[in-house]
Amino acid sequence: MAVSISLILISATLTALGWYDDLSKHAGAGMLVPITGFANSMVSPAMEFKSEKLITGSSTKIFSISGPVLVFGICASVIYGLIIFIFQF
Repeated sequence: MAVSISLILISATLTALGWYDDLSKHAGAGMLVPITGFANSMVSPAMEFKSEKLITGSSTKIFSISGPVLVFGICASVIYGLIIFIFQF
C-alpha cells in the first residue's frame, strides 16, 4: 500500500513540476505503468487549466481523461460480477 501511494505522489509531483514527460522519454515504458500513468493523466489536465482558477479550471478538468476510464472500469466490473454471480449456481 505504501509503495502504491508513493508512486502516485511521486508521479503527480513530477507532473506538476513538468518533469514527468522528460523522464518518460528517457525511461520509456517504465514510467508508463498503470498507476503512475493514471496519476499523470489526472494531474496533466488540472495543471493545463489551472489558469482558469480552482473550480472552473483544475477541478472540472481533473477527470477529463481519467473519467471515462473510471466509468467503464466500474461498469465492466459490475457486469462481470453479475455474470459470475448468476453462473455461480
